[in-house]
Amino acid sequence: MTRCEPARPTVPGIDDPVFTEPWQAEAFALVVALHERGLFSWAEWAETLSTEVKSPAAAADGSDYYEHWLRALEKLLAAKEVAGTAEVDDLAAAWERAAHATPHGKPILLENDPLRN
Repeated sequence: MTRCEPARPTVPGIDDPVFTEPWQAEAFALVVALHERGLFSWAEWAETLSTEVKSPAAAADGSDYYEHWLRALEKLLAAKEVAGTAEVDDLAAAWERAAHATPHGKPILLENDPLRN
């Protein structure tokens, strides 16, 4: 019996996967969901992302595209007063602590953060 590899999303005509890491797909889905809920227009998103992608620190090969995606999302969340930089950083740190505190093979839950009340 042969083992089937899961299908990976691709752009027609391009062999590389659209998302190389699961977090990239999650970030993409989060932006789409927030847009659909009316948090920001697609024009606002495109302008914010474009500014990030065009930054002097951007990798010439585009390998950091989804890092720019996250920075653009963080900027919109702050601009819309949904979550400031400190809140995003605190939550990211909590997830990191939860990941380190979670036994191997178990789901990472924010409740596993030893500093979370």
